[in-house]
Amino acid sequence: MKKSTNQAPESKSDQLSKSDAFAFTRENYKWVFIGLAVLALGFLLMIGGGSDDPDVYSDKIFNFQRWTLAPALVLAGFVIQIYAIMKKPKA
Repeated sequence: MKKSTNQAPESKSDQLSKSDAFAFTRENYKWVFIGLAVLALGFLLMIGGGSDDPDVYSDKIFNFQRWTLAPALVLAGFVIQIYAIMKKPKA
């Protein structure tokens, strides 16, 4: 014998929305792109600072931009990426 339940069968659109739902929403992708931009900016700020002549010492590489700001931006970019991945979509 078949047990009857009082629950109405789910419509096809309800079944599709549950099974075919994307893991990321539009907001997740927005945060991913923000994180990528911050990462790229951090890596771009690390570029340069060398001298044209390799025999001449240049202390341009030891400035605030390359030693403090750029690594902080790279770390912030990774934190934003983790947030973007872990953020749950709104119900």
